[in-house]
Amino acid sequence: MTKQVFSTTWGGRPLSVEIGQLAKQANGAVLVRYGDTVVLSAAVASKEAKDTDFFPLTINYEEKMYAVGKIPGGFIKREGRPSTDATLTARLIDRPIRPMFADGFRNEVQVTNIVMSVEQDCSPAMAAMLGSSLALSISDIPFDGPIAGVEVGRVNGEYVLNPSVEQHGLSDIQLTVAGTSQAINMVESGAKEASEADMLGALLFGHAAIQELVAFQEEVVRAVGKPKMAITLLQVDEQVKTAIYDDYYPKMKMAVMTEEKLAREDEIAKVKEIVKEDYAEKALALPEEEAGKLTKEVKQIAEDLEKDVVRELITIDKIRPDGRQLDEIRPLSSEVGLLPRVHGSGLFTRGQTQALSACTLAPLGEHQIIDGLGVEESKRFIHHYNFPQFSVGSTGRAGSPGRREIGHGALGERALAQIIPDETDFPYTIRLVAEVLESNGSSSQASICAGTLALMDAGVPIKAPVAGIAMGLVSDGENYTILTDIQGLEDHLGDMDFKVAGTKDGITALQMDIKIQGITEQILREALAQAKKARMEILAELTATIAEPRAELSQYAPKIEMIQIDPAKIKDVIGKGGDTINGIIEETGVKIDIDQDGKVSIASADAEMIQKAIKIIEDLTKEVKVGEVYLGKVVRIEKFGAFVNLIKGKDGLVHISQLANERVANVEDVVKLGDEILVKVTEIDKQGRVNLSRKAMLTDEKKDEKK
Repeated sequence: MTKQVFSTTWGGRPLSVEIGQLAKQANGAVLVRYGDTVVLSAAVASKEAKDTDFFPLTINYEEKMYAVGKIPGGFIKREGRPSTDATLTARLIDRPIRPMFADGFRNEVQVTNIVMSVEQDCSPAMAAMLGSSLALSISDIPFDGPIAGVEVGRVNGEYVLNPSVEQHGLSDIQLTVAGTSQAINMVESGAKEASEADMLGALLFGHAAIQELVAFQEEVVRAVGKPKMAITLLQVDEQVKTAIYDDYYPKMKMAVMTEEKLAREDEIAKVKEIVKEDYAEKALALPEEEAGKLTKEVKQIAEDLEKDVVRELITIDKIRPDGRQLDEIRPLSSEVGLLPRVHGSGLFTRGQTQALSACTLAPLGEHQIIDGLGVEESKRFIHHYNFPQFSVGSTGRAGSPGRREIGHGALGERALAQIIPDETDFPYTIRLVAEVLESNGSSSQASICAGTLALMDAGVPIKAPVAGIAMGLVSDGENYTILTDIQGLEDHLGDMDFKVAGTKDGITALQMDIKIQGITEQILREALAQAKKARMEILAELTATIAEPRAELSQYAPKIEMIQIDPAKIKDVIGKGGDTINGIIEETGVKIDIDQDGKVSIASADAEMIQKAIKIIEDLTKEVKVGEVYLGKVVRIEKFGAFVNLIKGKDGLVHISQLANERVANVEDVVKLGDEILVKVTEIDKQGRVNLSRKAMLTDEKKDEKK
């Protein structure tokens, strides 16, 4: 196949896709050029179905540091494990693509995106999402796409498609939305307290752009697309399914309607076990191969039975497994100050979901350094999320965080970052760590609520409390039911996980994942309205526990003050080889961080030492001006006069003629080395030399006496 190029514009910038030259052994491969951003996307699939009970799809997003002219940091000097941003981008691409494969498809599919060149105003993440969709669409892999994703911002009240770096900085909405030509199927957003109406407007604006991008992909597929491979979907024997449903549906329904989570899980497991045991006896009479097939089918049918019972109860009977109303939140409780030595802590419980958040305050110098492809080099607010297996009463892997933990932590960070004070108002690096202690649905939103409590307990002057809620959806053709505060079962067996976090005034974060191919504007509108009502209820609980941030920081938190100096004076504070700044640190015991713009933060547990360090730095950077008066120390004596130290690093000369009102024959007749004398600055010459007068001060004193 010879190289073919297809071109269009996207968000006012040139977009082209090249097919047929690179990665020709993949099932489908595309080189996407978006401005000067270049991403290679390649899709491959196994020829045979895997013997698994899930669809084995893997999306990789590989950041190559050469793409921005960097060599990786550290000792190894090559790319290693994916960065947090790379992991989040891989999840971002996976989420809208996964629903576009048929139920029962079990061939392994892997899509690899290699970022080879980056123009910061042309998002490599969005280029990779486009490349992933198109690589699958033109291949013989049975992908029911295309899909597309776009970024939406809002600057001065106007929505902007794929905003530039500058526009991102000015935008009060930062939204990534993906979907098909018919509907939206993935949302990820942060916002500065945007209204539900404004957020819905951004979603619809983004979907209009998605439709154009899908149409462009469809043109490419018509030109170069391959026929789809013949596949065998995992299907069960309909006669066996009908028999199991007839015999066990009522028992499963009773089990599902058990209100308490663990008891419900036990009852459901008992029903499934009875089904397996009954059919295990029937399998004994069959040949080995058929018996194995029947056993596997019965297990799948039992799972389907649970799912169908839950969905029918919700969509038809409007009954939730735990008996709640459709818009009812589980019981809430919250507490602060649980951990005496941490700087702030908050415990939030919603039903059987519980998160404990701990807040740590540190000097600005302890910010997180980001070694990635974007323009952001560091951040001072960090939110981490941990999900130990005991939170769901099970055993499992313990180790470094997986994609889910990283994603949930990032969602919480996005929601809370909007209310974190500026560093000029609160010069601290802030880290929140959420420990999920119990989970039965939407622990990520519980971590946001616990984080708000911990921040206020720590005395961080946040702009407003933030609460989060997770909405669900169960649909059956035209019938659908929106659920408030979904529990684990409703999330697992439902069609949507729609998370909304915000203050009383608006949304700060939004995330949506769905298992069907898309949802309508009407569902989005209803879900946003229902989520707002729930958010207000949770905010009332949080503010009843702690109404506002504490006035004082914890006694264990470092005390930090910030001053501004002339950037040209930074070298005076640091000194040759760091001698000056190290001397200040040694003398006072403080920690000092200096930014290139002249912001200096001084941290210590001892407030008196902070003030001492500030005085030293101010003296080092102070400009001596004509007319100012100083109490200085005589540091050198010459025949022609005395040199007096005014401030650290700055001396001036009192000429012998300016030492006294009368004539002075010998300098040491008036002053001696080490004396402290009042002097006035009379002149600063072109070379920066400072001339002083003691005589002027004596004259001024006589004038005051006469008055």
